[in-house]
Amino acid sequence: MDQPLDIKDVVRLTGLTSRALRFYEARGLVTPLRTYSGRRLYGPGELERINQIVALKRAGLTLAQIGALTLGRKLDLGALIDAQLAALDEKSTELEQARSLLLTVKSRIDRGEPVDAATFCSLISNEELTMTKEQWDKVTDRYFTPEQKAEFAERMKDVPPGFDQDAYNAQWADLGRRVAAAIPLGSTSPEARALFDEWQELLKPFTQVASPAMMSGVTSFYEKMGEWQGDMPQAPFSADVFKFIQEIGRAKTA
Repeated sequence: MDQPLDIKDVVRLTGLTSRALRFYEARGLVTPLRTYSGRRLYGPGELERINQIVALKRAGLTLAQIGALTLGRKLDLGALIDAQLAALDEKSTELEQARSLLLTVKSRIDRGEPVDAATFCSLISNEELTMTKEQWDKVTDRYFTPEQKAEFAERMKDVPPGFDQDAYNAQWADLGRRVAAAIPLGSTSPEARALFDEWQELLKPFTQVASPAMMSGVTSFYEKMGEWQGDMPQAPFSADVFKFIQEIGRAKTA
């Protein structure tokens, strides 16, 4: 194709909307030619760029990542793919958990048990909590003695009153997702350093009450996360995220 295409032709060829094409243009991902009247014309290079964007979005990349990749800025493609695979694995796990929960509720309905909306929500919440505790005990029993776990429980009583464990867990999950997204930026990037500082701040409820032995034990536990992550898919962050946080720490002290 040598003749530039009108935006309507590009919409027909790609299946994208004209609004999406204009949005990509606003983000600097494509730069169509303009006629004197302001009409957009897309040449072979821009059409190829649009097809690349569609393919990379299908692989789950964000527009910011696509921009860095297609505009020639330095980007660790291997790390980006690893991070995306980890995110897809997490989504796969969440889907499997949702399916398991729905099957559990469906079995109760099939047995003739009355299940209204309130009961449905309660069953799901209780099942999620039970699974999490069972998974946690199954994993931690392999790495900590009963005495160590008892010390953890005793020390954590010194956490300030009003501490909300559910909210704290949600903060870790959110931070874990943002750190995973920053892995392709590298451990020396300003974004990575800011996330490292946020990580240390979020650790304070634990570090303020933990003994040196507890700190060492927990660090060792998460360094071995690759061994047990599959047994506890609801962990707030992945082994790659923890490894990246350690890399940032080493880079900051180098």
